[in-house]
Amino acid sequence: MPRRVLVIALLLGACKSATPALPPASPTARPPFPTAVPTATHLPLVTEQSTATAAPTPAPVSQRPDPDRAHWVPAVQGLKRPVDMGHVGDGRLFIVEQAGLIRIFQDGSLLQEPFLDIRGRVGDRANEQGLLGLAFHPRFPENGFFYLNYTDNQGDTLIARFQVSGDPNRADPDSEKILLRIDQPFPNHNGGGLRFGPDGMLYIGTGDGGSAGDPQGNGQSLDTLLGKILRIDVDGGDPYSIPPDNPFAAGGGRAEIWAYGLRNPWRFAFDPFSGALFIADVGQNQWEEIDLAPAGAGGLNFGWNHREGAHPFASARTEGLIDPIAEYGHSQGCSVTGGLVVNSPSLPDWRGVYLYADYCSGRVWGLWRGPGGEWVNAQLYHTDFSVSSFGVDAAGEVYLIDHRGTLYRLQEKP
Repeated sequence: MPRRVLVIALLLGACKSATPALPPASPTARPPFPTAVPTATHLPLVTEQSTATAAPTPAPVSQRPDPDRAHWVPAVQGLKRPVDMGHVGDGRLFIVEQAGLIRIFQDGSLLQEPFLDIRGRVGDRANEQGLLGLAFHPRFPENGFFYLNYTDNQGDTLIARFQVSGDPNRADPDSEKILLRIDQPFPNHNGGGLRFGPDGMLYIGTGDGGSAGDPQGNGQSLDTLLGKILRIDVDGGDPYSIPPDNPFAAGGGRAEIWAYGLRNPWRFAFDPFSGALFIADVGQNQWEEIDLAPAGAGGLNFGWNHREGAHPFASARTEGLIDPIAEYGHSQGCSVTGGLVVNSPSLPDWRGVYLYADYCSGRVWGLWRGPGGEWVNAQLYHTDFSVSSFGVDAAGEVYLIDHRGTLYRLQEKP
């Protein structure tokens, strides 16, 4: 399938420049490295034929699902640059448009009136800026709170809380409460993910601040919130508190940090079976990667910018760095889009498979544990979608978001 030129402004922390077409951008020269470096400590990185072993996880799938028995069916159309979605358990889908709108799909129709319109507050002049992430509070039916990750008109990242109005299909734009403001030195690599974990904490994905190659060293610095997964307690303080089990809660780094050494995490997801955290980190010159943090494992260093994927980048250092569980080179794409672990009752053969994709090539992969606990990675689809994200509805059905304006649902063929 021919490679598309990214004429559609993308949003992901794309690959390499200060103003990428969302995922990618012009690459910079790789620094020289020794030809031989020691192996980093990591969970086994495997291919479809690998026999490496690792601690098993309770995900129920141990063999490849058959992609010929399921296909991507258009479910919601007529959107403008959709980048994220969520639900509150009542059948509605809430769809994030990058310019600053949240739309509602209800009873088979896309409602004309948005749930929220903050286009006047959202800066999306650069391709990776905009309204990028949405997370509903676990007790949304009681408190009406939801959280957004967006870049403002100065290009800085805001993490903000909003509340629904008396109309369940309209949020109150005046209810905004800013939790975090993160200065962004460049227009790209803004991260954008937001998810509540199984522990009830809010997790936040941030990029390394942009440009190319992490010129400020933010990925490895513990004195900045850039290039990290953050973890905060939105119920324990005003505007939030630090969970006492955060790795730097007592000092040694910014207390909000949960994991570091990331370039531009574009979507992360929790495994509903094991509680592990999957992180898709967009690469620089050659490698896209999927990282894994076991449940409750804080303080992990995923290596950027010492390493790009499982390979040296700015240095030959490997000590204390966690390599990815899966990666692919730029012959297969240019900007990874993280997905989710399937737990759909209508797709029993897919339960436990982590789906992810590449924005540029439209390839969709599956990643799962084999019978011996090894990681198995396989391409399942080669589409013409510009995959900006994945999501689920209240029933657990799986959706893929095409940045060009359509949500597709994965369903078994008749």
